[in-house]
Amino acid sequence: MLRPAVGRYVYISTVNAYRGWPVEPLTDDSPTYNAVTGTGPVTAGAERGLAPAAEYGQLKAACEQAASREFPAGTCLVLRPGVVVGPYEYVGRLPWLLRRMQAGGPVLAAGDPLRPIQPVDVRDLAAFILRAISSQLGGTANVTAPAGHSTYGELLEACRDVTGGQAELVWVDDQWLAGQDVEQWTEIPLWRTAPGTWAISSARAFGAGLTCRPLRETVADTWDWMGREDPVPHERAAEIGLDGGKERELLAAWERHRIQAM
Repeated sequence: MLRPAVGRYVYISTVNAYRGWPVEPLTDDSPTYNAVTGTGPVTAGAERGLAPAAEYGQLKAACEQAASREFPAGTCLVLRPGVVVGPYEYVGRLPWLLRRMQAGGPVLAAGDPLRPIQPVDVRDLAAFILRAISSQLGGTANVTAPAGHSTYGELLEACRDVTGGQAELVWVDDQWLAGQDVEQWTEIPLWRTAPGTWAISSARAFGAGLTCRPLRETVADTWDWMGREDPVPHERAAEIGLDGGKERELLAAWERHRIQAM
């Protein structure tokens, strides 16, 4: 129905559409689900213990293929963002981190503070979508912040600073924490040990004019928005964040482990 009525179709997909995410580094041309066989569900993600991400990725990849099939070459643009943050976030990752920092006290900070991360500000994503449409960009492109744009430590420090600086970051070893009963990515937002999580090239988008503001600006603007209005309720937000009692137990266990290892 849309094909004869519009000149260009832009589909917002996700890096989850790649078969290798989050295990392998990605480029704009990495293989997506079903791209090779074109038949039946791809189960590689499930076999690696990533069933929810694999199922979501398969569905998004199928939507990509449907859009590309219906629109002539060059008139369909598929964009694959990574993590999207900023004002009006409804998933709840950055809002939870900000509220936790506001509460103060010892905060479990997961893994290596120097781990590179690549979240993209929703406003930068939106600006790039409009730019891509006006320049008649077609094909596919990842949309993430560039490698080296920021680190997990800088994210948590920015959350601490904009909320008053009362929280104490207690950095806990990746390997030890991964052996505890903790859900990566959800209970501890944006922490994941898989090596490809934050190894995404968005070269095509940067070549087409994508720009990314500093992460600290995104954090500050999100906190300012949260002070003015509440996020839209969403079912996904319920799974985000670490229970306070569980956080205290983990911090105590980590301190015991650290002392024993000395």
